[in-house]
Amino acid sequence: MTNMLTMDEEALNQKFLSDGYLVVPVEDKAGLDRIRDNVAEIAADFLNIELPEDKQGFLDDMHRHVDVSRLNDMRLAVINGINQLHWLRATYFSLVRSVLDQIVGNELVMQRRINLSIQLPNDDSSLLPVHADVWDGDSAYEVVVWVPLVDCFKTKGMYILPPTPDATHAAKLSDFADGTTEDIFSAIEADVHWPDLPFGKAMVFSQTLMHGNRINLEPETRWSMNCRFKSMFSPYADKLPGEFFEPITLRAASRFGLDYKLPSGFEE
Repeated sequence: MTNMLTMDEEALNQKFLSDGYLVVPVEDKAGLDRIRDNVAEIAADFLNIELPEDKQGFLDDMHRHVDVSRLNDMRLAVINGINQLHWLRATYFSLVRSVLDQIVGNELVMQRRINLSIQLPNDDSSLLPVHADVWDGDSAYEVVVWVPLVDCFKTKGMYILPPTPDATHAAKLSDFADGTTEDIFSAIEADVHWPDLPFGKAMVFSQTLMHGNRINLEPETRWSMNCRFKSMFSPYADKLPGEFFEPITLRAASRFGLDYKLPSGFEE
């Protein structure tokens, strides 16, 4: 393969290949602030309380306003509300646009609906056990853009297993056929990474790698959003364009190609 990436592009791609993820500053901080502030406003409306001036502090302290019994109802209300904002998806894309261009491609499809996770301190009802999305019908060519709306660190964030130990452990998964996801996590725990993501940074990671979260042992609530992107012309799995994905950066030559039909009437 002839490699015509620039030195900076190659360095970024090699880091992604080595670690399986990139933690980068968002490219549109004002856009991220707008997303966070709207999430806080919708949450305050759901709780029927006045929105404090400190939006991030309000989200961090959400466990003081809502308990586990109402958590999922609030989460769904916020997801529905934020996804109705006409500017959300374009703004979310703008947070890491150049990084996606360099490691995924410049003709992209984007998940139609952006997800939101909320995890209260010491709450075991919002856990995402160890998994890789490709195990459940996602394409191996997808990446996830994971964006915290508060400072995320240690168990307030998420863990991911880098490619080298992931390959080692994945080769032994059949040993756990009669076990549980907790057994798998115990086996990989020493090798997982817990990236620190302060507000203002985003993580792009390969969902072929094992990842998940644990009980949040920090004294603050975690708020994070996630959305999948892939190259328009890379292989799909169960989730298809028009259903799960939508093209967002289709170029003119591809539009010509997709629309072209050979003239008829010349067959012998």
